[in-house]
Amino acid sequence: MVTSVETLHPVEIRVLGALIEKDITTPEYYPLTVNSLQNACNQKSSRDPVVQFDERTVEHALETLKNKHLVVRVSGAGHRVEKWAHRLGETLNLGRREMALLCVLMLRGAQTVGELRGRTERMHEFNDLDEVERVLETLERSEFVARASRGRWVQLLGGAVEVEDTQPVAVARTPLEERVSALEHELQRLKQQLEEKLGEKFD
Repeated sequence: MVTSVETLHPVEIRVLGALIEKDITTPEYYPLTVNSLQNACNQKSSRDPVVQFDERTVEHALETLKNKHLVVRVSGAGHRVEKWAHRLGETLNLGRREMALLCVLMLRGAQTVGELRGRTERMHEFNDLDEVERVLETLERSEFVARASRGRWVQLLGGAVEVEDTQPVAVARTPLEERVSALEHELQRLKQQLEEKLGEKFD
């Protein structure tokens, strides 16, 4: 069992995270062409920070990730153009729950347990916050994630991460605020789905 990988560059992390996300959430469009992967990396929703990678940047990251045995080129029958798939789960022996949490941390930066549960819904439906916490602790023991300030967690595939303690302390929300938050989350999900469909349409 492999329990570590070489330290990854932020571009590699975004490319790998995007591959993992599309593998789980839109398997019908996976593996991805370079163009589809570029669109996935540059999405404006569900990304922090938002980036603007060009094709050459994505291709270079794929080559370096291939050398680290984290992605593989897919070609042959059924594929008119060259496509790419990730191998993070196989390389690190991670299950769907672990992959979902790592993916969100790779694509969106530091997250609280509650944010992780909400933002992994399309990849894995956790029963409760305790389950999320238990999986995070498993990843922590393998040094793939670490605790940060304000109850947040960060991924460590790019090395040690320092998180500025700038976020306000969370306060209890009213039922109306909870409802608004849920609607905002649903809107973001629908926007992401639309971007994915448009990206595939013009691929």
